[in-house]
Amino acid sequence: MADVFEEHRGLLFTVAYELLGSVADAEDVVQDAWLRWSAADRSDVADPKSYLIRIASRLALNRMRTLRTRRETYVGPWLPEPLLTSPDASADIELAEDVSMAMLVVLETLAPLERAVFVLREVFGLPYAELATTLGRSEASVRQVAHRAREHVQARQPRYQADPTEQREVTERFLEAALGGDLDALMEVLAPDVVIVSDHGGKARANRWPVSGADKVSRLVTGLTAKGRFAEHRFEMTCLNGGYGVVGTLDGVVDVAGLIEVREGRVARILAFRNPDRMRGLQRVHRMAALDVSEPG
Repeated sequence: MADVFEEHRGLLFTVAYELLGSVADAEDVVQDAWLRWSAADRSDVADPKSYLIRIASRLALNRMRTLRTRRETYVGPWLPEPLLTSPDASADIELAEDVSMAMLVVLETLAPLERAVFVLREVFGLPYAELATTLGRSEASVRQVAHRAREHVQARQPRYQADPTEQREVTERFLEAALGGDLDALMEVLAPDVVIVSDHGGKARANRWPVSGADKVSRLVTGLTAKGRFAEHRFEMTCLNGGYGVVGTLDGVVDVAGLIEVREGRVARILAFRNPDRMRGLQRVHRMAALDVSEPG
């Protein structure tokens, strides 16, 4: 019983994380799924994987209502919680390759049912009949929701996807220029319309709303890293959500993280994380293993 569940634990975490965008809530879903699995009559379970995905999906859908309430009262921008995906640090996590942080941001704009259908169908390939059973809907209804969600995502998803080599090189240039306080170098690596979005939740000092434009962003970044509040931090490049980003620690505590999105050889968007409540997963993994800068995975 335990071996079967452990075999699919990473997959269940990924299903829950991609539905909820929260590491802590995904971990809670996995724990609740284990309790359901251990108490269930499994004698007639022909496909444990599908059965467990169904349990995790339903538990995640129930949590979506609580998360919606949290977001309504959240201070400032709400971003999906970052997930460290360095191979050595999170080898047990099966992160779907096509669900990056950029995609998770798009998924945040879907209604709960649309998000569930899109993730389970487009990412994990569940048949419509199984989706209908999982969600308690008719198959025709699920197909309509899937079509609507697919159109919504296609209209909002990034049009340009940098390859890992380009993404790593641009992130390295950005980090070097930022830490060195080199405004000219930063201007060269930032796209003219670059945007920085900070998720702070009112619990940390940060810009309350997005800042756009290479000039404003470069001055903000160098002001914070070279001589500002992050001057004493230790910054390292790492892999977040299958892409490259940076993590800043102060006295061993993860205090800030940023995911760098690259378009045509330049930084197009920086997603900055400052709310300590939404970096607990990074802090926990950071204590367990040194940050790795291998290819994203």
